[in-house]
Amino acid sequence: MGHGHGHGHAHGHHHGHPHGHEHDTPSALPAAFDPGVPDEALSPEQQSRRGLLRRAGLLGAGLAAGTVLAQAGTAAAAPAPAASNGRRRKGFLWLAGDHHIHTQYSSDGKYRVVDQVRQGARHGMDWLVITDHGSATHARIGVEKVNPDIREAREAHDDTLVFQGLEWNIPAAEHGTVFVHPGKHEVSVLKQFETDYDGGVKGATDSTPANEALAIAGLSFLADQVKRRKVKDALMLANHPARKGIDSPHEIRAWRDATSRGHQIAVGFEGAPGHQAGGLPKPLGPGGARGIYDGSPSANSFAGYPLESYRTWGGFDWMTATVGGLWDSLIAEGRPWWITANSDSHQVYADTGARGGGDFNANGRYDDPVYGGRIDITQNDFWPGQYSRTHVGSDGFSYAAVMDGIRAGRIWVDHGQLISGLDVRVSGGGRWATLGGALHVRKGTRVTLSVDVALAGGPNWAGFVPELARVDVIQGDVTGPAADKDTFTEPTARVVKSYEVTEANTDSGTVRLTHDLGRVDRPVYLRTRGTDGNRSAVGARGAKVDPAGPAIDVVGDADPWRDLWFYSNPVWILPS
Repeated sequence: MGHGHGHGHAHGHHHGHPHGHEHDTPSALPAAFDPGVPDEALSPEQQSRRGLLRRAGLLGAGLAAGTVLAQAGTAAAAPAPAASNGRRRKGFLWLAGDHHIHTQYSSDGKYRVVDQVRQGARHGMDWLVITDHGSATHARIGVEKVNPDIREAREAHDDTLVFQGLEWNIPAAEHGTVFVHPGKHEVSVLKQFETDYDGGVKGATDSTPANEALAIAGLSFLADQVKRRKVKDALMLANHPARKGIDSPHEIRAWRDATSRGHQIAVGFEGAPGHQAGGLPKPLGPGGARGIYDGSPSANSFAGYPLESYRTWGGFDWMTATVGGLWDSLIAEGRPWWITANSDSHQVYADTGARGGGDFNANGRYDDPVYGGRIDITQNDFWPGQYSRTHVGSDGFSYAAVMDGIRAGRIWVDHGQLISGLDVRVSGGGRWATLGGALHVRKGTRVTLSVDVALAGGPNWAGFVPELARVDVIQGDVTGPAADKDTFTEPTARVVKSYEVTEANTDSGTVRLTHDLGRVDRPVYLRTRGTDGNRSAVGARGAKVDPAGPAIDVVGDADPWRDLWFYSNPVWILPS
């Protein structure tokens, strides 16, 4: 993970990563990243990836210091070291990926593994997790049958890291991605986990204390498999957490803390769900809800959640989109809990493929997809990387490096390729920290936040070049563990700075924003977000907290391409 850049980590006692045992060695850079490989030697997917990187200005030097957008009274920080896209010196290799993807091995999927991997590579994905639904059929035969397809895809696309995982029916709660480091026991560990701890397989979906305990037991099982070296690593990320209202705050805290003394398994949730094409209005789209967030409370829902939590806000889950909401209440405790974004790709909008035949229950899969003879505009999904991206700061190009980067919280996410790159640092006292980390300084040290943004370098899939209009800095106090485990508000969190991005200050393709925190005398955290400015509204906790946040998405009229945001994970400042 690289602790050698002078900042340490806030939460070392929560992470406890097993460094140094069996982790794969970072391989050479992917061909698309390697300037020594000529364009003509690249495959079409590699050429596409290189084009994305080149347009973004991310080949070679990485994010250079750009224009200073210091507002009156704000001193510009000294230029931060550029993030390197080679081996980490004082930056990281930022690898884009998707941890929530379905195939013909899901009862509601249809694509081959290689279809999803090829499309992901085409759309700039460096790592992918295949996550077919946990079910009796998948546990019995699917988890084994999909493995050869995954291994073939790894061989065919050696510039794409392809993890095997599954979509866990979390007992008493929603779904979650579970995945492991590749190895000889990846199938047996996933199979035993699914058989023994999947809520669907075990009939344990209701919100009962016994079922909540089964979820904790499942996370403990995964931690034990890592400890026993059956697999090198395992992670869990909760999916679409607010969609049904059944992921209560105390359950999320319990997952996060279940294995905190050893190897933390549950490390975050989807800040933005998949199924983003669902909001495209008719007649050219499904005319539904972004994320298929169109539900209402049920008997298993947490009673404290308001009705508006069952909708997305600017395409993001209410738990993440609300300044001073549930995510802020978690990170104000000073513990790691990260956000991601992904496709949840099942059936792709405007695709011509139709599901193959076959007996799913008998075979554990559908037959290969076939040409359907029409462009299907009723589907809710995008290909991996086509719309949503999760960017992970990695120490190299390897499975272990991606998993370490996710666990460390070096993650930012975007929709629609709103921006190309992001470098967030807090510095003071001769030290610095980045996303997921903590800056330890003496009380009273002057601290500065610097945000370098590489703007969109070319058109996205929808055919236009997105324009970043504004970047917000959100700050909150670190308050320690909540006395009430069902707390889902954080009263100290608010937008403390907003920067308008205009053509006048974006000539270089990068923008530098700085914010002087002054002399810091108490523990705080910062996180950032940005928008194209097309849709905004006063946040749920009022204009003094969030004057121009994401607006609630209208079911039937929520074109995802007309409302683009990026979000970063937090960084802490801990004076002592």
